[in-house]
Amino acid sequence: MEDLADLAEEARAELVDHILPFWAERTLDDEHGGFVGRIDGHGRRVPEAAKGSVLNARILWTFAAACRALGTDRWCAEADRACDALRTHFADPEHGGVYWTVAPDGTPVDDKKQVYAQAFTIYALAEHVRQRGDGEALAWAQDLYRLLEDRAVDPEHGGYIEAFSCDWGPAADLRLSEKDADAPKSMNTHLHVLEAYTTLYRVWPDAGVAGRLRALVETFLDHIVDPETGHLGLFFGMDWTPLSADVSFGHDVEASWLLDEAAAVLDDAGLAARVRPVALRLARLAREEGLDADGGLFNERGSDGRLDTDKHWWPQAEAVVGFLNAYERTDDDSFAEAAHRTWAFIQRAIVDRDGGEWFFRVDREGVPYREEDTVGPWKCPYHNARACLEIMERAGAPVPP
Repeated sequence: MEDLADLAEEARAELVDHILPFWAERTLDDEHGGFVGRIDGHGRRVPEAAKGSVLNARILWTFAAACRALGTDRWCAEADRACDALRTHFADPEHGGVYWTVAPDGTPVDDKKQVYAQAFTIYALAEHVRQRGDGEALAWAQDLYRLLEDRAVDPEHGGYIEAFSCDWGPAADLRLSEKDADAPKSMNTHLHVLEAYTTLYRVWPDAGVAGRLRALVETFLDHIVDPETGHLGLFFGMDWTPLSADVSFGHDVEASWLLDEAAAVLDDAGLAARVRPVALRLARLAREEGLDADGGLFNERGSDGRLDTDKHWWPQAEAVVGFLNAYERTDDDSFAEAAHRTWAFIQRAIVDRDGGEWFFRVDREGVPYREEDTVGPWKCPYHNARACLEIMERAGAPVPP
């Protein structure tokens, strides 16, 4: 479609004029280093809030990716700051891996080893390597990869176990958050190990990484995607018995393009041929079942069929990328139209023009939930910044700021 170039320019402006300045100017922790752990929905810092390794890793990924894609040094100091914070405050010098949360001064608060957090650290470090060519970052990413392969893989059924204690023993609580099922395996963790290994393989084309990345893609095809419904399962037993029938529209559309990307990075035509129809079905289902008339993507559908009609910031970002990816693969204008509609919804309802950044979520009428964080353990710059970068790459050449 001829207006894709306009979409790319709007995404560049959103990234360079809005998202990146917010995180560079308003989230630095000048007392303890790194970045603050929380800013509430009214723009107020919470200085005593714990800092999450996932948030810090996502900040590193964002600034490193922006510097690389935009061809600028403007955000390099923030990327270096985030990398230093990971090394200084979150790395466990005794048992390896990163802690889940630390106090503002870096003292561990929750020292469990959530595989999700290790994956995001690998993802961020690998992107920093793409940007900086940082040998220390690559060595740490390699160590974390080997640690996961040694400690977290299920040798009987395949895949990765959710979480471990600080010393990599059994974890008392496997959940990522209170709303999640206490299950030994989840789609969410596997999705983010997938993206981490995809980027790691870009900077370290190791045969072992290729094999594990291929196994992850096959795990999605064989166990995580429901062959009857076409949706992703969310939680599983050790033997991949499904433990939930809920549907997450945001994860469906995010997985659609991340699976495609993994197969492309592996340059495996046979695997890509298996992935393509599954990925397109995920994107199509998100468009047909999850997209509201206003262009916003619903959050979830419960096993009882009830819709959660709230619209969280991150599924909107992933929807634009997933729909653009499906458009590239099919030349079906309805996917390009869906991407434009969701981007328009983001600009109209999700971007916080007064407070900065994006609202965490809005209701179906577009009213934001002010009790939700602007910055927090789960509220980060990675989904929206990545969407902007992906739009720019897919819809037009990146333009330096």
